[in-house]
Amino acid sequence: MFSHFDFDVIQRSWVYLFRDGMSFTLTLTGLAALSGIVLGTLIAMMRLSKFTALQKLAAGYVNLIRSLPLVLVIFWFYFLLPYIGQWVTSASRPMTVGAFTSALVTFSLFEAAYFSEIMRAGIQAVPGGQTSAAQALGMRYWQVMVYVVLPQAFRSMMPLLLTQTIVLFQDTSLVYVLSITDFLGAASKVAQRDGRLVEMYLFAALVYFVISFVASLAVKQLQRRLAVA
Repeated sequence: MFSHFDFDVIQRSWVYLFRDGMSFTLTLTGLAALSGIVLGTLIAMMRLSKFTALQKLAAGYVNLIRSLPLVLVIFWFYFLLPYIGQWVTSASRPMTVGAFTSALVTFSLFEAAYFSEIMRAGIQAVPGGQTSAAQALGMRYWQVMVYVVLPQAFRSMMPLLLTQTIVLFQDTSLVYVLSITDFLGAASKVAQRDGRLVEMYLFAALVYFVISFVASLAVKQLQRRLAVA
């Protein structure tokens, strides 16, 4: 079966695949995960707020985003961001927004909806007695959240946050629709250039599997340590 495979095409292109493709994928994953967690935490706090308007606004955002296909959201923001920039700056024509900026905004806002549900569960898991005790000491709401609630929520939800980040790492392959050279996009270019689609797509699948599998094992190990602690 593999007698007709040209494995040399992988050897010739692996530097390009990892230097240009994988570096972009990891950069996008890291930045989107970081900003998504920050935004998701704010959205989770809005959903747990005493103000009904904030609760409904956050709930509506989460339900809307989670009901849309990611590839549709990628196209939506790619074509919408230039006009949003034109409206904000009152420019005469749509702003030029790069594909990377568009992808970063898209993944950050999209993943924030999922991270917010994880953080909301973590915040609600913190015993209410700790919040009451902190308020009895004179701490304000934001002080209770920053110094008491959120550190415990992050610690308990860290395995789930990392698991969602692994999912984000896999989803970044969808940026190929914007002709961005991520790892899958780089593999696709090499495959089409050399006419070796099977070899390159199998290699890309293997790389994604290995990285995701190793990361999943690391998350499970972290989860065991946190459970013991």
